[in-house]
Amino acid sequence: MASTMQSTQHTTTEGGSGNYRFALVSLTSLFFMWGFITCLNDILIPHLKAVFSLNYTEAMLIQFCFFGAYFLVSLPAGKLVKKMGYQKGIVCGLLIACLGCLLFYPAAALATYGLFLGALFVLASGITILQVAANPYVNALGSVETASSRLNLTQAFNALGTTVAPYFGAILILSVASGAVEGLSHAQAEAEAEVVKLPYLILAGMLGLLALIFAKLNLPTIAEHNEVSDNNGIVTHNGKTSAWQSTHLVLGAVGIFVYVGAEVSIGSFLVNFLGEEHIAGLKEADAAKYITYYWGGAMLGRFIGSAVMQKIPAGTLLAFNALVAAVLVLIAMSSSGAVAMWSILAVGLFNSIMFPTIFSLALRGLGPHTSQGSGILCLAIVGGAIVPLLQGVMADTMGLQLAFILPVVCYGFILFYGAKGSKM
Repeated sequence: MASTMQSTQHTTTEGGSGNYRFALVSLTSLFFMWGFITCLNDILIPHLKAVFSLNYTEAMLIQFCFFGAYFLVSLPAGKLVKKMGYQKGIVCGLLIACLGCLLFYPAAALATYGLFLGALFVLASGITILQVAANPYVNALGSVETASSRLNLTQAFNALGTTVAPYFGAILILSVASGAVEGLSHAQAEAEAEVVKLPYLILAGMLGLLALIFAKLNLPTIAEHNEVSDNNGIVTHNGKTSAWQSTHLVLGAVGIFVYVGAEVSIGSFLVNFLGEEHIAGLKEADAAKYITYYWGGAMLGRFIGSAVMQKIPAGTLLAFNALVAAVLVLIAMSSSGAVAMWSILAVGLFNSIMFPTIFSLALRGLGPHTSQGSGILCLAIVGGAIVPLLQGVMADTMGLQLAFILPVVCYGFILFYGAKGSKM
């Protein structure tokens, strides 16, 4: 069949590596913001669990609705970003996330759990579009060889957001709502729910400001590699017509699914885990501050990982980190007191490089199918909805500590992907 070549080269609005550096610096603000917002769910869970007298399974609907948006929105977001371009896609994502934050106001005013879940879904839809646009954009802003290192560096600022968020949430939500107990009347629940208004209004203002800034910035325009299309308009690259035909991409999507699931599960249960009498017996507001160590470890590890990956293959480092993370969770499951507490918090350090490394390894060699591949990988972030919900069911039936076996299984697959599955 006859085919036509559409030759497109990487172009920039101003050209040069200096403009790439400016774009990377600008993008770090986005990584910070969605890390901050995502981690704030770890504070919402114990708060709303108390306000609405929820069990663990019901409380995990917060993560189910938030990360469920990735499943529903990722593929359409990939098409949207391919049509609009990375920069306009980022602005669109920021505006939708801003709307989601604003919806927390009526949800809190009416003290209705379902409305909180709806607001979280809208917020997460905006974050999904940001993820689909920003991750491959960072991947494209430089050489293929340094993509994993570059994405780890920007993801370190994502981890900075997750490190700051627990303190922000502990001060503005849990400390204000320290009177929240089981069995509140509707009037009391309404008063306790009110405390989330201010934090999310602040976030809405910040997201709106970022949308305005990114609409005005002069960022590089990245064209997606060389495309070969036939007379029917079907684009091929290395003989493949779809990202789904690349095994390392499909296995990478599974890796993203289990990684996000494990990371979110552990973060979601930390406040309750540290509140257990045989672990640390901490009050909610105090336990929330310790989450900073979990996410702070992820931030530190990404800075370290970005440097180490200049010397050690990304897949090798990924497999090593997955092994250590699994061992630490097993120690937390089988011990008590300070050993269990610091073992589970230390997992964050080894989680650090997993998401950006899996993401960049999975996107290698996709050419014009990179946007589709990014959409598929972001689709897999739905693991953050499903795995915590499963762990919530397990915690209700077999106990909170034993339920951590689920993240161990997740790390087992990541070990396989780093050692073998990521190879092209």
